[in-house]
Amino acid sequence: MLQENIKAIRKSKGLSQQELAIKLNVVRQTISKWEQGLSVPDSDMLIAISEALETPVSTLLGETVPESKVDDLNAISEKLEIINLQLAQRKTTERKILHWLLISLCTVIVIISAVLFALNSPYLGWDYNDPEMAVLGVAFHIFEYLFVRLAPIILIGAIVGIILTRKKV
Repeated sequence: MLQENIKAIRKSKGLSQQELAIKLNVVRQTISKWEQGLSVPDSDMLIAISEALETPVSTLLGETVPESKVDDLNAISEKLEIINLQLAQRKTTERKILHWLLISLCTVIVIISAVLFALNSPYLGWDYNDPEMAVLGVAFHIFEYLFVRLAPIILIGAIVGIILTRKKV
């Protein structure tokens, strides 16, 4: 009875013989001998086994341990199915959000490009003798320079992202 209970409880907890042996600070063969009925643990070891398996000593010694029922497995599989559906919905929602963020990014880049094109670098005609105007002109020039260099790369990346995140039919 003890041997069967140790084995059944160990398996129900999802532990291998090696894992239980590590918890009890014994070798795997000792666990195997207990489960085969070739040897019996002493009283101190019984207490350690009950603590490691989170089971009362009385259950180890006499009460029979029911095997996991099919109903329990069905309940677990239903819960896993619900979790999988929730994860799929979350993934779909995240993909939609990313898709619309990339579309927004493309729109902003196009609008800024149109504004810069319409302004036609007005800072080139400014009077740079005034220090504040010089700083503002340089800042505007740096923004325009970086935007013209980086915007095409970002735009291409965003378009590729839009294509990759579109809804698949």
